[in-house]
Amino acid sequence: LQGIFVLGLPYALLHSGYSGLLLIVLAAALCCYTGKILIACLYEENEDGQLIRVRDTYEDIANACCKKLSPSLGGVVVNVTQVVELIMTCILYLVASGNLLSHSFPYVPVTEKTWSVIAFVTLLPCIFIRTLKIVSKLSQLCSLVHFVIIFVVITYCLTQIHQWSWEKFRLSLEFEDFLVSVGVIIFSYTSQIFLPTLEGNMKNPGEFRCMLNWTHFFACILKTTFALTAFLTWGEKTKEVITDNLPSFLETLVNLCLLTKALLSYPLPFFAATEIVYSCVSKDNHSNYRSPLLGLTVRGSFLMLTLLMAMFTPHFALLMGLSGSVTGAAMTFLLPSLFHLKLKWKKLSFLEKCADISVFILGFLCSLAGIVCSIKGLLEVFG
Repeated sequence: LQGIFVLGLPYALLHSGYSGLLLIVLAAALCCYTGKILIACLYEENEDGQLIRVRDTYEDIANACCKKLSPSLGGVVVNVTQVVELIMTCILYLVASGNLLSHSFPYVPVTEKTWSVIAFVTLLPCIFIRTLKIVSKLSQLCSLVHFVIIFVVITYCLTQIHQWSWEKFRLSLEFEDFLVSVGVIIFSYTSQIFLPTLEGNMKNPGEFRCMLNWTHFFACILKTTFALTAFLTWGEKTKEVITDNLPSFLETLVNLCLLTKALLSYPLPFFAATEIVYSCVSKDNHSNYRSPLLGLTVRGSFLMLTLLMAMFTPHFALLMGLSGSVTGAAMTFLLPSLFHLKLKWKKLSFLEKCADISVFILGFLCSLAGIVCSIKGLLEVFG
């Protein structure tokens, strides 16, 4: 999903101008910060002052914060939010795959939905994925394809360096266009859903903060370079997905790479969503949790759900924007800052409390603005 958002960064610069460059840096810093405070909520100090990991998941953190109201209320809210976001992400990959195949082979008399079904068939082996190790291998291949796409686009842009002009940047901004840019830029960094599992599976969890700093730093540099070179190349002609600006032979190549990336990206949110369901089932009946038949049933159901929604949900992009404004902002900004304040209030300095409160307010405003824009778009579409 981040790869798809990255391709929209030059278009975001078109509508945000110089402030867009600042936003790319600010979003990296904020998402890195909320990732750190989320992981901090997994730990408590023992009698000797040593940090001990007493929680394992986002759900455990939520339950710890809401235990006075209800022992499981927080976990239910977080799990539902996570599953909705993950399922919507999987559906987006299917819709994007159909769109990319349709654009790559325009002369084949096949509808976009039929292409989505063809892409779905290649994803059927996901029903047999049972470990994170397989998902990590696919994610490595996905990252490799992502770098190929970025390399091709930047290389072409550098061949057009004689056309570059800083005068193409806008100083005046339209509020709604700016909000679109904020959404694209911020959600190109989101990964909080996967962080507790990632940190728990690291050989040296103590290196997590350092890893998060470096990955967000390099992501910021890469995204800034990519967005800047592409926008300086095409200026006002920059399209929503930058690959549409490329010459036809390069566009087809990059679209096929994007298709590969979308298909390789699907297993991660799919696996995460099914694991959440498994963990919920295991609390009630541990023996069923290990049942191979139950596993196949859950994964098969999830696969069919993503296909049916991709095929029959009208105006999915607008619905994705609406759900993303709620679930994305909640999981990335609202809940990490709220949970950190709740669990660590007595140990936080004044500046740390101010930082958490500021992130919460910013996340709330981003979510509210995204909801308003998405609802407005839906109302316009449905008349």
